[in-house]
Amino acid sequence: MLTMDGRQFLFNGKPIRILSGALHYYRIVPAYWQDRLLKLKACGFNTVETYVPWNLHEPEEGQFNFEGIADLERFIKIAGELGLHVIVRPSPYICAEWEFGGLPAWLLKEDSMRLRCSYQPFLNKIDAYYDVLLPKLVPLLNTNGGPIMAMQIENEYGSYGNDKNYLKYLKQAMVERGIDVLLFTSDGYTDSNLQGGTLLPEVLATINFGSRPDEAFGKLTEYQPDKPIVCMEFWNGWFDHWGKPHHVRDSKDVAEVLDNMLAMGASVNFYMFHGGTNFGFYNGANDLGKYEPTVTSYDYDVLLNESGDLTDKYWAVQSVLSKYTEVEDIVLPSPRPKKHYGEVSLTEHACLFDSLASLSTPIHSVCPEPMERLGQNYGFILYTTSIPGPISQAKLAIQQVRDRALVFLDGVYQGVIERNTHDIRPDVTDNDIVLDIPQEGATLSILIENQGRINYGYGMKDPKGITEGVRLGTQFLYHWTIHTLPLDDLGALKYTDVQSQERCTPTFYRGTFQIDEASDTFLKLSGWKKGVAYINGFNLGRYWEIGPQQTLYVPAPLLREGENELVLFELHGTENRVATLQDHAELG
Repeated sequence: MLTMDGRQFLFNGKPIRILSGALHYYRIVPAYWQDRLLKLKACGFNTVETYVPWNLHEPEEGQFNFEGIADLERFIKIAGELGLHVIVRPSPYICAEWEFGGLPAWLLKEDSMRLRCSYQPFLNKIDAYYDVLLPKLVPLLNTNGGPIMAMQIENEYGSYGNDKNYLKYLKQAMVERGIDVLLFTSDGYTDSNLQGGTLLPEVLATINFGSRPDEAFGKLTEYQPDKPIVCMEFWNGWFDHWGKPHHVRDSKDVAEVLDNMLAMGASVNFYMFHGGTNFGFYNGANDLGKYEPTVTSYDYDVLLNESGDLTDKYWAVQSVLSKYTEVEDIVLPSPRPKKHYGEVSLTEHACLFDSLASLSTPIHSVCPEPMERLGQNYGFILYTTSIPGPISQAKLAIQQVRDRALVFLDGVYQGVIERNTHDIRPDVTDNDIVLDIPQEGATLSILIENQGRINYGYGMKDPKGITEGVRLGTQFLYHWTIHTLPLDDLGALKYTDVQSQERCTPTFYRGTFQIDEASDTFLKLSGWKKGVAYINGFNLGRYWEIGPQQTLYVPAPLLREGENELVLFELHGTENRVATLQDHAELG
């Protein structure tokens, strides 16, 4: 059992320093969990840390998922079998550049819902979730012979609020359900963060930072002078937003900061040790004045890259750790081969507007409702209405677009309206779309993409689609047909052969390819604009020509010997009909 004795930790009565690295089981295909955990141990770490995303485990209210990539228990057991301790952060909110910070989208069905505070309807939802989640973790606590040594109450709460009753409620909810290991909070190291986010003195406070450990631990010690000092998130890399440069951090700088922390007697958790991938529609977004969606890759420029290979940072960190602990002589797994499978021709297509009956049941509504009120969590949503004519030179306005709208008049593309366009796409100079409606009237269709709910900060209440209304000039438009398009099952689509003269947008393109042996590979989409890629029905995530990400990681377990299927949902249309499966990643 992990306890505290003044400024040091004790495990079963013996001094221990926590040397931990973050691995998110839900960003790694299960077949690779053991590989990543073994590499973590071989580097010199004694502990693995993971968040637990509520939205993955309760995708619909009252419906729970703990299978496949969501098999948290199996991940923890593998770590324990390798001799690693485990830190679990099951806070209702996790941030993590994950969609809605891990909160389930169905919370937003209720306009009155208040998040991350002692609002009883919100607490009731947490209780129902914890009634299912926490009993799964109790047998895995180290007080019951398992590997879990510590658990988090809430995540960086001081950056959001100061409701101590909420924090106390979460703590009590965990204790009442049998959680009897060390509990902690983690926050930035400003005064407001430590005042709002902690439960001092009864609960251990930990802090998050990437540099200046003297300053950070100095502030923590002002509030907590008599307990161990812990950096719960040592940011040794960083994440990427679409349209921004790829982040990198020098290995030497990381090693020097780590050395300073360990010389001070601190325990540390690397955020991240291995980032992995935001598969599907699970990427988050930031908005502290401008909306910035996170890319599909969660490479993070850390010790293992997105495909699990060791980086220079791995060896630099291992060298520092070896000064403070005995690094076991573990035979590392061989690097997984990467295959160049070559070009894949996408010879079939299905136009979205011709396929609506296969994908969705129409909903008729006076007003254009957001996704969440219609029971939809992720993906796209299509709004259609008829406009009588004639009307000339009328400006189209959406209140509010969340997050990116493609506008069509009688099926002809008119343009795009984006949330804070100028910050994401400098080449787009105007959000204005001006329409001419003929005498006989016209059909207006608006396809909106949820590009990821905000995962951090004061703007987290982030419903998707059209949240208020649509105007032509000053006049609101009513009586809409709505198609929810989560795109979680494309099996009903009917494809036809692509003809060179045919062009329609948005469109699903399909191709097949043969392989003799499944290996990791990377999907490169030169010439494609923006959309979503599927391999054998698995949603790899989004692509977008603006970068910095230029390839999508395809783990070998998603492939099969023989015939494989590639489907691209391309939003803007392209003359290209070829994709490439190559043997290396590209992050520009």
